[in-house]
Amino acid sequence: MKKDLIILGIETSCDETAAAVVKNGREIVSNVIASQIESHKRFGGVVPELASRHHVEQITLVIEEALKKAELSFEDIDAIAVTEGPGLVGALLVGVNAAKAIAFSRNIPLVGVHHIAGHIYANRLVKEMSFPLLSLVVSGGHTELVLMKEHGDFKVIGETRDDAAGEAYDKVARTLHLPYPGGPHIDRLAHEGAATIDLPRAWLEDDSYDFSFSGLKSAVINTLHNAEQKGISIDPKNMAASFQASVIDVLVTKTLKAAKEFKVKQVLLSGGVAANKGLREELEKAFAPIMDIELVIPPLVLCTDNAAMIAAAGSILFEKGKRSQYSLNANPSLDIEHF
Repeated sequence: MKKDLIILGIETSCDETAAAVVKNGREIVSNVIASQIESHKRFGGVVPELASRHHVEQITLVIEEALKKAELSFEDIDAIAVTEGPGLVGALLVGVNAAKAIAFSRNIPLVGVHHIAGHIYANRLVKEMSFPLLSLVVSGGHTELVLMKEHGDFKVIGETRDDAAGEAYDKVARTLHLPYPGGPHIDRLAHEGAATIDLPRAWLEDDSYDFSFSGLKSAVINTLHNAEQKGISIDPKNMAASFQASVIDVLVTKTLKAAKEFKVKQVLLSGGVAANKGLREELEKAFAPIMDIELVIPPLVLCTDNAAMIAAAGSILFEKGKRSQYSLNANPSLDIEHF
């Protein structure tokens, strides 16, 4: 019988210190996440130096906890998969160096993983992939449409030209005086309000799958400031609903168009903003009538940063023969098409 492939995943690209054990690329054995949200909330965003210090404090603990929950030891691990980029360089370095230390001391193969590839492969922990497929990646730092014709093959057919969707959410939330992280609060308010405010949608050129949210963000800020100067009150719920409707309209429309053009079998939703209730609902409505395209949406715990997704992506890379040297370094600008 073929031996099970056991991968230890490590993720420290931003403000989550995470470790997980995944079997055969699809089965989560353990998934431990130490969140830093409470530490960064008072600053209204992630403070890189603070994030790095927290990772140093937590990294050993989460790795030990992941192995303990899996009831395994380092002797049972076939490879260590770690996020090498993109992300905050100081945060990435903590995970990369922890992974290299364990790999060297225990003589375990090491595999560097692209963070966005991890988000995409989080879906494989829910459903086996069918190629060709299209992934809509929506997070605080990324908004991309990624076409895959086989495992490990990534082609970016569309990306944001300015602000990522998640970044726009946080900036609009700050303008509405909502707590950090702003995305969940905007989503909640949007479901309580109505999209009564006319806000722009950046479609760009007819044949472009790129995104742009900077103009929308500025329109929201200007609308609120102008109303304040005139003494007019704007219901935050309606503004949240209007903003979210604009973002989701563009995301869903371009994803649907690309899925049809490239004749994909699956559409995967990936990234932290994949937890957005409104986006999930509208994607399900758009793809429900299309019987030959399967929409896969991961559970909330696999949308935000976690190490199970890194282990899932690392499993594929390991099986394809990829190994990283001990010279592996953090790469905050790592390109998914060439990593």
